[in-house]
Amino acid sequence: MRIFADRLTEQLNKQLSRVYLIFGNEPLLLQESREAIQTVAKQQGFDERHRFAIDNSMDWNQVYDCTQALSLFSSRQIIELELPESGVNASIAKELLALSDHIHDDIMLIVVGTKLTKAQENAKWFKALSNQGHWVSCLTPDAQRLPQFVQARCRAIGLSPDAEATQMLAQWHEGNLFALTQSLEKLALQYPDGQLTLVRLEESLSRHNHFTPFHWIDALLAGKGNRAQRILRQLEAEGVEAVILLRSLQRELTLLLQMQQQLKQMPIGQVFDKYRIWQSKKSLYNAALTRVSHKQLHSLFALLTQAELYAKTQYEHSPWPLIHQLSVEFCLPSASIPYPA
Repeated sequence: MRIFADRLTEQLNKQLSRVYLIFGNEPLLLQESREAIQTVAKQQGFDERHRFAIDNSMDWNQVYDCTQALSLFSSRQIIELELPESGVNASIAKELLALSDHIHDDIMLIVVGTKLTKAQENAKWFKALSNQGHWVSCLTPDAQRLPQFVQARCRAIGLSPDAEATQMLAQWHEGNLFALTQSLEKLALQYPDGQLTLVRLEESLSRHNHFTPFHWIDALLAGKGNRAQRILRQLEAEGVEAVILLRSLQRELTLLLQMQQQLKQMPIGQVFDKYRIWQSKKSLYNAALTRVSHKQLHSLFALLTQAELYAKTQYEHSPWPLIHQLSVEFCLPSASIPYPA
């Protein structure tokens, strides 16, 4: 059964499962989920913990030996397996499937890995293990869900932010949830009444958000002009190389042009399949294809070429004003662009 990390404590308070599959891309949620499970398990007699980092040289017999222990003779045991970042290959999948037959009441299995793919969700090993416990989703909240995440965190430690404070906390800590946790702990100590306002935040905190070029690209595809400019200003202030942004944008413009051509011959679902667009990205590309015209894409390419010349050869000119112009024009509907005659 799948549960989200913020509901894990609620599940643990009801019943401790034999198996927990902890997967996601958010380090804070991964760490907190592991610690929460271990704490409750220790309270219920799981006093021993064996941790294995899986790689091609791993001796799986050590894992199977742990499953032979019975509480009559020894402590109940936690077996924690950390999957490689490269994912689960056929050999590892075979061992995990076999391990699913060795789980019993005196053994708890915790498997930790990065963000799951659809293929992994449908794999036999994953289904066999998840049927015996819970899959804990530890994905980083996106910009839309982050304010709700902030509110939940505030409630948990007795803070009551108003709407503006919630939005500001989300904006300042996007992509850096460890910093969000530290900021909330600081605010709880500083303001015992728990009331958070915009003025109090500005007096107490500095910005901790961490943006990457991928955040910028996603904002451009979605047509969120203000967000794209805010991200771009921070990337510029942090000294991100202009060429990195231009290369990233070039790939997206090329892809959009190719998909526009294919849309003349096939429906959009087939186009997404052909170019292997992830499910989570389909709405972004759909928004861009709906908003940006063929003519606009060529205009954006011309601006991008000029910015690249500035970045690579004409060092007396900064490419950043053109990158900001690109960011603005990409987010506007094509009818709003004053093209030259």
